[in-house]
Amino acid sequence: MSKITYRASALLGVCLLLLSGQTLAATGTIDLTTSGVGYFALILFAIAYIVVMLEEKLHLRKSKPVLVAAGIIWMSIGWVYTQAGLPHDAEHAFRHTLLEFAELMLFLLVAMTYINALEERRLFDVLRAWMVRKGFNYKTLFWLTGFLSFFISPIADNLTTALLMCAVIVKVAGDDNRFINLCCVNVVVAANAGGAFSPFGDITTLMVWQAGIVEFQEFLALFLPSLVNFVIPAAIMSFFIENRKPVAVEEEVELKRGALRILTLFLLTIATAVLCHLLLHLPPVLGMMTGLGYLQFFGYFLRRTLPGSLARKRALAERAGDQQALERLGGVVPFDVFNRVARAEWDTLLFFYGVVMCVGGLGYMGYLAYMSELLYTGLGATQTNIILGVASALIDNIPVMFAVLTMEPEMSHGHWLLITLTAGTGGSLLSIGSAAGVALMGQARGKYTFFGHLKWTPIIALGYAASVAVHLWLNAGMFAH
Repeated sequence: MSKITYRASALLGVCLLLLSGQTLAATGTIDLTTSGVGYFALILFAIAYIVVMLEEKLHLRKSKPVLVAAGIIWMSIGWVYTQAGLPHDAEHAFRHTLLEFAELMLFLLVAMTYINALEERRLFDVLRAWMVRKGFNYKTLFWLTGFLSFFISPIADNLTTALLMCAVIVKVAGDDNRFINLCCVNVVVAANAGGAFSPFGDITTLMVWQAGIVEFQEFLALFLPSLVNFVIPAAIMSFFIENRKPVAVEEEVELKRGALRILTLFLLTIATAVLCHLLLHLPPVLGMMTGLGYLQFFGYFLRRTLPGSLARKRALAERAGDQQALERLGGVVPFDVFNRVARAEWDTLLFFYGVVMCVGGLGYMGYLAYMSELLYTGLGATQTNIILGVASALIDNIPVMFAVLTMEPEMSHGHWLLITLTAGTGGSLLSIGSAAGVALMGQARGKYTFFGHLKWTPIIALGYAASVAVHLWLNAGMFAH
């Protein structure tokens, strides 16, 4: 260890000793909620999250601050427990939190790999080209992109779906910034709403499913509330769309070999994950990792049969005198599963790790138990879940949902579905409130903006309130313990 590292470690240790004012609870865990170490961890997490929220301004990837904050928070806990003679308690707590993240990370990694494989095989490009070529009028395009976002996001996740629809909108509308902004707002709302009634639609719903609190089929109880969340704002916004038709753009896109078979394998992978959970009571990640094996075997098949396939297509193109087809065939490269893995959203996965570990650390210090007592016991589950949904527009829904899962408040099934709905759709209130909104601000830079979204927030809030009301009414029987 270098002198600088040693001195830094010693300084950190002295600081933590001076800050700590912990008390050993009767259960063997240490309550740090009123200690200097606890306050230090809270301030550190707040600073890290402010840096995350300023990602667009600072051009700093959001994973960096939370990774550092997570490390320091758990080092602080480790120091305190070591001084108290309980070094293994902190170790077990860290490993438990890490295991929860690992299951979710591997699940997401497989889903992202499949989505990237479908993108590389040009499935999404074909869908986009079809919509562009049809030459729909603005109102039809508005509703079509909205409904496609709502129904694709439960399978392909809200972020991927929103990016796909945004590409269509920008391609068709050209320089009509007003229409692009309105359509992007609609897509964000629709994608988040669609993601709320499926474990595959958003990280928050996946977390609830993986925790075993809500079964796969039970998410369908949120279908109508989610539909209301999307349709009410869309219906109002549609009155502000001009009745005109954009110029149709001709774009020829051809599916790459194996695209539809990879889609079939993805659906089979989802079915494997669901059946592992429902029938065998094993974690869904087992089914997803098995599904990654399906894709690897199919990738092997595509590579082995590529020379024969190219030879047949080249012969057909030569007979037809199709020079463009010959040029395309000359640029074909073998399918590689590990290239698809490498293209996964690693910044998102590492951000997820940082947030989960930060919140897990604060929970182990005692803050989440304090929050649970303050909110769920003080205000009641219904009000708290609605407020947390609104809060997820400012604070990302991942830490909100992980905090609730870590608190484990005593709630009925209906209330667990309510927090799933509100955390999933509350982020639509602001453009920075969801991954879909943040991504679209980058993709349609200058055309879809924070303030462009903000002026529709009251309308979106109306849909949010209506969806909550529909859930409370439609699924009233689920709220009894």
